[in-house]
Amino acid sequence: MRLIYTLLLALLSPLFLYSLYKTKPGKPAFGSRWKEHWGCTPQVKARRPIWIHAVSVGESIAAVPVIKALKQARPEQAIVVTTTTSTGAEQIAKLGDLVEHRYMPLDFAWCVRRFIKAVQPAQLLIVETELWPNTLQTVHQRNIPVTVINARLSERSCQRYQKFSALFNLIRPYVDRILCQYASDGERFQRLGFRADQIEVTGSVKFDVDINPQVLEAGAELRQQLGTQRPVWIAASTHEGEDAILLAAHRQLLTHYPNALLILVPRHPERFNAVFELCQQQGFATQRRTAQASDAETCQVYLGDTMGEMLTLISAADICFMAGSLVGDKVGGHNLLEPAALGKPLLNGPSFFNFSEIMKMLQGHNAVTICTDSSSISEALSALWAEPELMKLKGSMARKVVERNRGAINKVVSDAFTPS
Repeated sequence: MRLIYTLLLALLSPLFLYSLYKTKPGKPAFGSRWKEHWGCTPQVKARRPIWIHAVSVGESIAAVPVIKALKQARPEQAIVVTTTTSTGAEQIAKLGDLVEHRYMPLDFAWCVRRFIKAVQPAQLLIVETELWPNTLQTVHQRNIPVTVINARLSERSCQRYQKFSALFNLIRPYVDRILCQYASDGERFQRLGFRADQIEVTGSVKFDVDINPQVLEAGAELRQQLGTQRPVWIAASTHEGEDAILLAAHRQLLTHYPNALLILVPRHPERFNAVFELCQQQGFATQRRTAQASDAETCQVYLGDTMGEMLTLISAADICFMAGSLVGDKVGGHNLLEPAALGKPLLNGPSFFNFSEIMKMLQGHNAVTICTDSSSISEALSALWAEPELMKLKGSMARKVVERNRGAINKVVSDAFTPS
């Protein structure tokens, strides 16, 4: 089975690499570092570092507070972080000298062996569920412990793994421990054959979101530019097919609130130009954040066409709609905990299978409203703005859900790391 998998990987890797290296607006270039994907990795400065793998942006953001907590507890501990994507690398670069960054080698044993020879890691921590068969076997053969942290496994993914049990059998023997977000995740991992003593529930590190005071200051400054006396809502992390629905909701909203503003933030930078053109085609007075124009108070749509500013943009809004939830089963939602930590009333689409536990908590505290189409989005927004006390209560309940579930990072730091 492993030989078949490796042959398929060899056949598909050109397509994967083409997608990875394809130039897109706002996407950082790999430059000469493309060789790292083939295991040509510069040696690290420190001896026996902890190796943390965070495949892309979402996992990198989740890894950052864990890394900071570890360095605070053990300042002398060296850490190497790998990402597969350049956008993930961009997030890790914000940590400065706390870590060294390398690109993750492809899942060929010879690539991974070259990487290990250069890095000499003491252990491997995988953020969430990025499990590659050849990598795990090669790491195991070098007696390097493997722990999955902040692990999650949806029912849908669990059933998919069960259908391809032969492939999953190439993974399971080489994972030592799994630190799950929720008990339901642990139960699913056990259904896939992991022992109960390999699994521990630590909670989701995403509840330990840390809002930098500078973000709040930047959000307040942006709100001043946009207008403090007008209704402002944000549609965060939109995917193709959602923008038109959200613009339709905004058009309906303008009939009741003519000065309302939509902050529209596409998930992927390569879509910034297309979404801007869509807004203009539909007749909305639109301003791009990168334009730095002076007519922010009169525009109807404010396009967030930058990276790394989502919290600032959410902070400037009254209400947050989290996208990735209106496109059926393609995405499965995005993380609502950052706007919740900011105390924003929350709206979400009907698809959120990747965040079902978080949604269950938020719904249990009446902190989120599920909207199915443009009309229900517009109605939910109007209802909140019509009752300022209700809007304040919804935001307060969202923040309480975050506060009551903090502490996962400390558990991960104490349970996942072994002395190097």
